[in-house]
Amino acid sequence: MPDSMTKKGGFITLFFISGTLSGVMLSGFGWLANLIVYLVQEFNVESINATQIANVVHGCINLLPVLGAIIADSFLGSFHVAAISSFISFLGMILLILTAKLSSLKPPPCEIGSSFCRAPSKLQYVVLYLSITTASAGLGGSRYTLATLGANQLDKPKDKETFFNWFFFTVNASSIISSTAIVYVEDRISWALGYTICFAANFIALAVFLAGQRFYRCDKPQGSPFTGLLRVVVAAVRKRKVLLSSRSEDYYHEHCETSKVMPVTENGWFRFLNRAAMKTEGDIDSDGLIARPWKLCSLEQVGNLRTVIRLVPIWSSGIFLITPVAIQSSIAVTQALSMDRHLGSNFKIPAASIIVVILVSSSFFVALFDRFVFPTWQKLTGRPLTLLQRIGIGHVIIVLSMAISAMVESKRLKTIQDNKLEALPGAIVPMQVWWLFPQLVVIGIGDAFHFPGQIALYYHEFPASLRSIATAMVSLVVGIAFYVSTALVELIRRLTGWLPGNINSGRLDNLYWILVTAGALNFMYFLVCAKLYKCRNIEKDVDANSGFDI
Repeated sequence: MPDSMTKKGGFITLFFISGTLSGVMLSGFGWLANLIVYLVQEFNVESINATQIANVVHGCINLLPVLGAIIADSFLGSFHVAAISSFISFLGMILLILTAKLSSLKPPPCEIGSSFCRAPSKLQYVVLYLSITTASAGLGGSRYTLATLGANQLDKPKDKETFFNWFFFTVNASSIISSTAIVYVEDRISWALGYTICFAANFIALAVFLAGQRFYRCDKPQGSPFTGLLRVVVAAVRKRKVLLSSRSEDYYHEHCETSKVMPVTENGWFRFLNRAAMKTEGDIDSDGLIARPWKLCSLEQVGNLRTVIRLVPIWSSGIFLITPVAIQSSIAVTQALSMDRHLGSNFKIPAASIIVVILVSSSFFVALFDRFVFPTWQKLTGRPLTLLQRIGIGHVIIVLSMAISAMVESKRLKTIQDNKLEALPGAIVPMQVWWLFPQLVVIGIGDAFHFPGQIALYYHEFPASLRSIATAMVSLVVGIAFYVSTALVELIRRLTGWLPGNINSGRLDNLYWILVTAGALNFMYFLVCAKLYKCRNIEKDVDANSGFDI
């Protein structure tokens, strides 16, 4: 390694990266956490429509890290992607401030109980959506890219593990501050001031990030790992008429040492993929390297694709694991808007801050499980909980949270009927917002089981060359889940009358019972996928490095 590289990196860079991450998350979640309330109160958007828009935005933010990882690996590197994304977010915050400050960019306010609210004009919608899009692109592109850049500054695996722990802590801590302090400013003082604070946090984050440039160990683009997976498919198809061999020497290996030669898959559908590694005339140069990369791949690359394909069913079960959470998190804000949020006579809890309960619950129970529950379980049973078992428990708990949500909503609707508030949009139901806390706490417990379990499963099971994709897999499934939640809610709106613009006259409890049923079916699907995956990967059930079962 060049001397210039060895002098860069190290723990000094984490000051700049952590400072940047804090500013980016404070800025991003400062507007994102309160987006539904902003759309309802400032742009007269119906509550369910505002929920749908928020779900689409969350989906974009969680899909963009995958695009950012591809661009970083293939073209620009992590530093440039993080810097450009932070600047885009900076521009988005300027536009959001304008929408809050200029009365010409939003419709006149709507009176509580009125059914004649003026909708935004086309120009107002254009500016609003442009501001949300740019702010979302900046947040989505920078968050996980900063994680990759930070890990690249460290050499020891233990140091990288410590960094990731602090990374997730910083994300949660910043989200909690944004969802309480900044949201309170937006609700109680002014939206313009709240967005200005987000703007300032974004500006400071970008300045801190650029100030540390001379200390960073920047990664050079190596090409997207997705390209290697695609090459296997293309090569296998192009050689579909080639007869397979059972001799290892007929296949191309990246390593010549006998101890590192990968075995040939003999049975099942994956046998077809072996054709991509079959050596034919003209595939190899005189120096032994691949001459035609889209016609010959190594057996190790074939194995990488096999691993990804085998994980897809388990990964897909996570989509509808997170979909109910996405729906519930958004709708809980609209429910809180219609409930009594007073804490004492002078303080009123911002509706968007209700989601903090999930963040605090998940953070607390992650620590509790890691330090007490899991070690105690292992002492009592002699075996640790496997990663698949942790994910499965998360499935069950999320389904339980949906059932609690349905019962709480039934209680809220009964209170509405008793007080004859069905026909009054925006009316406050005489029911304390604390009723929403149990379901949100249970969601946090479920997240504490399945999120770390999924990340660890993908990290340990993915080949070393695809480790950067492993964490993006979780972000990808979250992004897709938000889009699925949007489509599901829209479908139910079209087929039933349960989700009108005024949720006080709807039947949200029926929606939750549908999610309970769908979640139970998805859990059974997960059990089948987990069973098949373990049967095919018996030799990998125990991770020799970490000492716990996969």
